[in-house]
This record gives sequence, structure tokens and C-alpha cells, in this order.
Amino acid sequence: MTTNVRSLARRAFAIAALFAFSFAHAADRPNVVIFIADDLGWHDMGTYGNPDVRTPNIDKLATEGTKFNRAFAASPTCAPSRAALFTGLYPMRNGAHANHSIIEPNVRTWPQYLSELGYRTVIAGKTHIGPREQYPFEYLANSNVSPPGKPEVLYTDLGVPAIENLLKTHDKKKPLALVVAAHSPHVYWLENQGYDPASFTVPPYLVDTPVTRNAMARYYTDVSQADKEVGQVRAALDRYGFGKNTLFMFTSDQGPQFPFGKWSLYEAGMRVPFIAAWPGKVARNATNDAIVSLVDVLPTVIELAGGTAPKDIDGRSFVDVLEGRSTHHLDAAFAAHTGDGQMNRAPMRAIRTERYKYIVNLAPEIPYGNHISNANGKDGRDYWDNWVEVAKTDPAAARIVQRFRQHPPEELYDLAHDPFELTNLAGDVNYAHVQVELRGKLDTWRVQQGERLDFVPMPEDARHGELKYRE
Repeated sequence: MTTNVRSLARRAFAIAALFAFSFAHAADRPNVVIFIADDLGWHDMGTYGNPDVRTPNIDKLATEGTKFNRAFAASPTCAPSRAALFTGLYPMRNGAHANHSIIEPNVRTWPQYLSELGYRTVIAGKTHIGPREQYPFEYLANSNVSPPGKPEVLYTDLGVPAIENLLKTHDKKKPLALVVAAHSPHVYWLENQGYDPASFTVPPYLVDTPVTRNAMARYYTDVSQADKEVGQVRAALDRYGFGKNTLFMFTSDQGPQFPFGKWSLYEAGMRVPFIAAWPGKVARNATNDAIVSLVDVLPTVIELAGGTAPKDIDGRSFVDVLEGRSTHHLDAAFAAHTGDGQMNRAPMRAIRTERYKYIVNLAPEIPYGNHISNANGKDGRDYWDNWVEVAKTDPAAARIVQRFRQHPPEELYDLAHDPFELTNLAGDVNYAHVQVELRGKLDTWRVQQGERLDFVPMPEDARHGELKYRE
């Protein structure tokens, strides 16, 4: 054999070995599936302690994986929350800090990072992200469906058969990163299917009336719809051979469209469920109290995919927590809300530690309102108008309505003693040191995010452009 022939043979062998190593490495990496419920409160599942709602599939998932008790969205609004999840950047840094806004040019996203690591990146269901060229997902056809006679976008359902077909036909030589973005339980809620409103425990921050309870029954029915879809997707993963080497994550973009939920930085708005299951890697039937943010999901997935997360993003990998080597991740989670067009103009920021929540309302002089109180559709006006009427003669209801309408400049809550955030401790001398400390940390974070402390951002200060709710 001549020298040239031997050299070519060695080179061919080296290339073949490299490809064999790369293929083996790809085979060892997990498929990644994240199921994102839409407007689902962290406490509105059986596994998170709500006995009134039926969620057997999510509850089963929790027994097969690890449930996180302190997971937080970066924003309590759909588009900013999803942009933060897919970029690893908090809203002010990625640009999409108002609802229906888009990220800044050159901000990199989930499908870009994972495609470069050899993954097939697919999104099924709700999108609500943009601009499209910065989110080069494979957008799964027929994964959004309209019920008969209801073409309005807010009636959209998840097209599970399209997801089943994807899993059936996917070439398993290539790892899959699949985002399943459900439309439930976003309004418009389904009609009540078998719930007894009279039996519910109504959270103390809501006005307890029959109208409120009927709205909760429709919301719980839609939560059960999301739960059903979780079960269908997981069954399809098992049926087509994805069960053993798939990291399955379940979460929500923010809390439900009730007062003090979505569009607010109270626990009902920014705290989200997060459950992860991965056979042999993530502990079964476990709970974890580590503070994690949805901006941390992207770097976590990048690490598991064999890559190195960028150091200049806000998110930090929690693989050590996920795989049980640590019980601590963040000292605090942050969240930002700017607003939603002309209907919701309430910029606010929050820091959430293990015990405390501190909120700064940047424009407290503006009366608070959102789709619940100001829209004319099926967004909540039925029970809101009922609340206003009841408040005319009921002092407790009047206090709740007034609390909703007018936010103070600062809010501080001791969650260890006040989990529903009913008593604002801002200005209480006994908590002055806590207020000063958290205000300082929040100001430092805002400056790091590129905010000026003397400027109040409004929805029109975000970028707006192509933003599709669904395909």
C-alpha cells in the first residue's frame, strides 16, 4: 500500500470514527418535549394541592418525575413569557416586554441553538412569537384546529393527531426537540362539564359569588382539557418508542385570566407549575423547592443536548437540580410586566425570594384594568360586573374591587405567613429592612436589564411586527 493510499485510508477511518462517535453521542442525548399550558395557575391541579379540579394525567406525570414548587414565569403575559422561555433572556433584554410584541434583531432562540446541536426542532400548537425568521422552528401543520362553527382564534384547540403523526414518522436517528403549546385553559373557556361550582374552595382574593363559581367551573373544565391533551401526547410518545430517552417537561406560560392572576405579578400570575420526567435520570415522585425561572429552561436543555449555553443570557442551567445533585438554584426570581395595548397599561417589576415578594408599580397613578374589567367579550366581564354590583353593599367585595383597580407604588408580602398576598407590608417598620434590601436588588436587576430607573416603559415602547397566534 503506498503512502498516499495509507494516508487516505487513515483519513477515511478517522472520518468514519468521527461520524460513528457523533451518531452514538446523538443517540445518547435525550429527546426533549416541553408541554406549555396556556394561562394555567400553579395551584390548579390535584398534584399541586387543588382537590376541586380533575387532572389525572398531570398528577400521574408528577408521580413519574419531579415536581418543582417554586417555578416562575419571566412575565405574566403570553408573548413576553414565551419569548423569555425561548431566548433565555428576561423581557427587557430580549425586547418583547409588552404583550403582542417581538424580540430584538439578532436575539437567538431555542430552534437556532438546538438545530445547531443536531436536533429537529418542532413547535405544535400556539405560537405567539415573532419575528418568524428568528424562530426557525418546523411549524407543525394541522396542530391548531377550530371547533365546528367557531372560527375565532380564541376558540382554537390543539391538534393532537398531527403530533401523533409527527412522532410516528420521525426518524429516530435524529434527536427531537418538540414544543407542544396547548391553547387550554386560555379563554374562551369551555362550558362546564361535570363540575359542581357549589363545592369549590374560592381563593380569598376573589369575590365569592355564584357567578364567580360558574366561571371557575368553566376554567376547571378547560384545565381538564389541557390535562387530557397531556395524557394523549404522553401516550403517543410511549406508543412510538420515545418513552425511555425523552425528557418531558410540563409548565404554563403564566397564571389564569382571573383578577390578581394573569397580567399581575402576584403568585397567581407569575408562579407556574413545572414537572419534569426522564426515566432513570430524574427522580420519580419527588418534589423540589429550588427557585427556578422559565429563562433557565433553554440553557438547561442546551446542556443536556451536549452544548454549552451562552454566558451572556440571563438563564442558568439547572441540570444539577433536575438530576438530583443539588437542591438549590436561584436566590431569587425576577419578573416584568409592561402592559397589553391600551387596555392594560400597568408596568410593574417583581423580585421573589424563598420567603418574600416585592413589587414595584411604575405607574401607580393609572387606574388598573385589563380584559377582565374592560373588554366586552367573554373575557371575564360576566363575573367582574357582578363583583362591582356586589361591592355596592358588601365591604369585603368593595375592598377587593378597589385593590384590583388601584395599585400602590410598592408592595411587600411575607409569603410564609401570607401565601395569598392579602396584607401589603410596604411601609411597615417591622419589615423596613426587607423592603430596602429587595428594592435595592430589584433596582440593580432593572439596570442590568438595560432599564433606566427614571423612565416608565409602556406597551408602545416594545417592538411590534409579525406575531402569529397560530398557523
